[in-house]
Amino acid sequence: MQITSSSTPQVIIPGANAGNATSVDGTSLGLNGENAATATPVTPTPNSAAPLRRGLNNWDQPLQGDISGAQQALDFLEQSAAQLRNLKADLSARLANRQRADGALEARVRQFSNSWRNRSTASGGTLDAKLKFSNKGTNTSFTVRGMNLANLRNGGREVLAISLGGGQNVRSVVLEPGLSDSQIAQRFDEALAPSGVRASLNDDGQLEFSTAESQWSNVRDTIAVQGNGIRFPTGQLNRVKAETAPPDVDPDSWSTADMEAIRSSLQQVVQALAKFEQSIASVHQALAQVSARVQNAAPAATKNGMDQVAQNFVSTTKQPGYQSLLSITSALAGISRERVMSLLRLR
Repeated sequence: MQITSSSTPQVIIPGANAGNATSVDGTSLGLNGENAATATPVTPTPNSAAPLRRGLNNWDQPLQGDISGAQQALDFLEQSAAQLRNLKADLSARLANRQRADGALEARVRQFSNSWRNRSTASGGTLDAKLKFSNKGTNTSFTVRGMNLANLRNGGREVLAISLGGGQNVRSVVLEPGLSDSQIAQRFDEALAPSGVRASLNDDGQLEFSTAESQWSNVRDTIAVQGNGIRFPTGQLNRVKAETAPPDVDPDSWSTADMEAIRSSLQQVVQALAKFEQSIASVHQALAQVSARVQNAAPAATKNGMDQVAQNFVSTTKQPGYQSLLSITSALAGISRERVMSLLRLR
């Protein structure tokens, strides 16, 4: 015997319209949870309900990226700081003749050197060579031989052609008598910015350039300048030397060959550890600021209201049938493992 229905039931795909649905008996963490009736099924009406403006479904994606970047930087910093503490203890023990030259000390130096060389990848590109944290990507600062303010101020009008990338990208900078230091820096910055190189005056008032850390090797190996014979030679483009400042942390220079070398290495390890601890504090501060932004972006609800929502949810899910299934799927709509992990990191 075939049973036919006089009407075609409405099929609701769980989670398909969860973002725009009206609150379902308070169990989907909607806006009317306190006054929801748990016994009466409610059909979602996507066209009539206001969309939820906050909650997991509408989390600020940059916030999640900032949290992830800060956490990755902290992981690298804390692991490296632990290596430095162990290295410091071993160096001190060797100096006090409490440790034999069994190769363990040299192995610790190599371990930290490998970690340091992997800094950019391990930190997700959030820590530069000076351990400065940024979620917007790290830069390398450098100077160019001959492009110092003392040389650029002097002489008559000259047009400099600057090539980056092997002559494929040539930019012009016009230098004239009477330009201030800030004007000179601005002209270089405006000319080179489209090529990914910025120019500015550093804390010492000197002309300094910067580029993305990933682009630094290409800039270093290809930068060339052609002048009019006043500050730079005329004719063809001539390669100029670009170099970074000495690194704050340079494990490749640490030696354990003799007592004097060990003593010098110990001093550098202590200084490096202080820089790491300072950077850890800075990243913790950045993470606290992100956490404050998370609090501002979190759904606003009173304790009593949330308690009522929870009670409604429990009551409804205990009842067998379609209403229970709808409550559960509505509550879980849009929740992914990545979002749950981001929330747990804030605890």
